[in-house]
Amino acid sequence: MKIVMAVIKPFKLEEVRDALTALGVHGLTVTEVKGYGRQKGHTEIYRGAEYAVSFLPKIKIEVAVPSDLVSQVIDAITAAARTGQIGDGKIFVTPIEKAVRIRTGETDSDAL
Repeated sequence: MKIVMAVIKPFKLEEVRDALTALGVHGLTVTEVKGYGRQKGHTEIYRGAEYAVSFLPKIKIEVAVPSDLVSQVIDAITAAARTGQIGDGKIFVTPIEKAVRIRTGETDSDAL
């Protein structure tokens, strides 16, 4: 089992969710986050004053999947979230040691 964590542009969330649902991934966690990478923020003008926006709004998606689905999940997220512009995001994969469904007590793959 693995956790696939993706940081993407907010307007791409629905496309990514639809792509994951098509793969049979039914559960995901979405968090609104802020950050920067190579994009390095930008400047905006508000009421005549210019100011720097250092941390840009992003969406972090976390999905727990069986190990054999990881490459398909990565491909689906990449295809759905790509705009071709800087700041499209990143995907990270980490192992899951144990998973437990609280309601039923099911463990590991059955809990996903």
